Amino acid sequence: MKKGLFLSLIAAVAMLASCNKTLPNPEQITVNPSPLEVKGGKVNADITGTFPEKKFVKKGVLVVTPVLKYGDQEVLGEPVTYVGEKAAENGKTVNYKNGGTYSQSCSFDYVPAMRKSELYLRFEGKIGKKEIEIPDLKIADGVVATAELANAKDNKTAATPDKFQRVIQELTEADIKFLIQSSELRSKETKSDEMKALQAAIKDAKEAERKEINKIEVAGYASPDGGMDLNEKLAQNRQKVAANFLKNDLKKNKVTNAIESNITAEDWEGFQKAMENSNMRDKDLVLRVLSMYSDPEEREAQIKNLSSVYGTIAEEILPALRRSRLILTTDLIGKSDDEIKKLAKEDPSQLSVEELLYAATLTDDKAEQMAIYKKAAELYNDYRAYNGMGQLYFEDGNIAEARRCYAKALEIQPNDPDVNYNAGVAAMADGDLAKAEEYLGKAAGTKANLNAALGTLYTQKGDYAAAKKAYGDTPSNNAAVQQILNEDYAGAAKTLDAVKEPNATTAYLKAVVGARTNDKATVYANLKSAIAQDASFKARAAQDIEFAKFAEEAEFQAIVK
Repeated sequence: MKKGLFLSLIAAVAMLASCNKTLPNPEQITVNPSPLEVKGGKVNADITGTFPEKKFVKKGVLVVTPVLKYGDQEVLGEPVTYVGEKAAENGKTVNYKNGGTYSQSCSFDYVPAMRKSELYLRFEGKIGKKEIEIPDLKIADGVVATAELANAKDNKTAATPDKFQRVIQELTEADIKFLIQSSELRSKETKSDEMKALQAAIKDAKEAERKEINKIEVAGYASPDGGMDLNEKLAQNRQKVAANFLKNDLKKNKVTNAIESNITAEDWEGFQKAMENSNMRDKDLVLRVLSMYSDPEEREAQIKNLSSVYGTIAEEILPALRRSRLILTTDLIGKSDDEIKKLAKEDPSQLSVEELLYAATLTDDKAEQMAIYKKAAELYNDYRAYNGMGQLYFEDGNIAEARRCYAKALEIQPNDPDVNYNAGVAAMADGDLAKAEEYLGKAAGTKANLNAALGTLYTQKGDYAAAKKAYGDTPSNNAAVQQILNEDYAGAAKTLDAVKEPNATTAYLKAVVGARTNDKATVYANLKSAIAQDASFKARAAQDIEFAKFAEEAEFQAIVK
């Protein structure tokens, strides 16, 4: 927004009565940008101009200080000193005959009150020992603060959910082994520790209040040696005798569940697993044969040709594959929602961490949720409890407490992407952009929209090109802010129309787009809408330089007063 501003040498011209020499202000001043704007939390300006020929006396000294005035306050920039050719002081020398160039940059830390402000140059002049009074000179209006509408709180926080399961399945397995080419059930196999554990699990599932038998299976197997017909018959018979034995046991415990059956005639899968887990010499050679041949007969023939290892296979691997496998699937039934809610209020210590975190999802009362998360943190020191507390504080606008909770969560689980994301968004909302960038850099894999948060960060830092790339095509108020700042007004209007949950900020940004495209109807309609949803926008609009061209109109005055 460069704008040339010719300034005549008004009262700033000081004269020496004795020699009629002068000490001038710079002329033809340009301020970039004009009006001023906030970018990355700063209000920056580059100021240039010229000193006219034969005006800057040789013993003159002119100290120029930028001053940003707002309300009853002012902040000073860094001064620059210009001196004539024969001045005793140090500074930038201005040639008397030819004049010279004037240039200066200034930077101010932005505060919201600067939305209605003015930039001045303040002069301290003297010629020799004589001080010259020169009034402050206004050179620009400011500050366009649309960038601050890119709000970190528009980025939704990421939950770290519980792992509560109402029904947890438990498996209990037992093998009954058979001799080679036999399906005879041996007494010692029915009295093994595995079988006793299975029988006890069946009885427990029948009697326990919170357990149910889900499924009972009996599978018959044959080792992958011998003919297919023989192996298939062996697998079927082994399944039958094991199932009959189990039926009698179920009958004793009055268990009526049906037994599901299946067979594997040649257990090549079991063979491969057993080989992989063995310490057998040349096992890699056997595994290579399995990978090279898929036909069962060819596999068996090739393995038998490995005379150096086949004897060991026959003794150590194959006997364990001649079996029936009995599998019990038990459902462990968890507490009901009503039980969990009751215990969360009356005795949280009776709940596991997963149940307690789940309890927080069973209420919409924020105070109840906070109490649950605090108790989960106290009892279990679980990072998810601190993250939940942080989310609630963040939603309530208590950014300092949110940051404290996220920091505690990261002490426990420093690499969690969701907590790093939340910590980054909270840091951004607190104006700590360096820390926000650090946290968001560790948030890859978060369930939240990381690109949107990065877009907000880049907008607040003033890197609008990076913000545009990060946002992509996802519509949001924050994405529209960077489009406005990139002067893509058609794109911003389209984005704002596509926002899924439009709010007061959405309407206000539409009014800004209207102002920048000189669409008076859009300005007034959307300002009314924004203020109706959030009365704080009335005071903002009254001071917002975006609407400077409408400020004196009666309709605008009626909206903001």
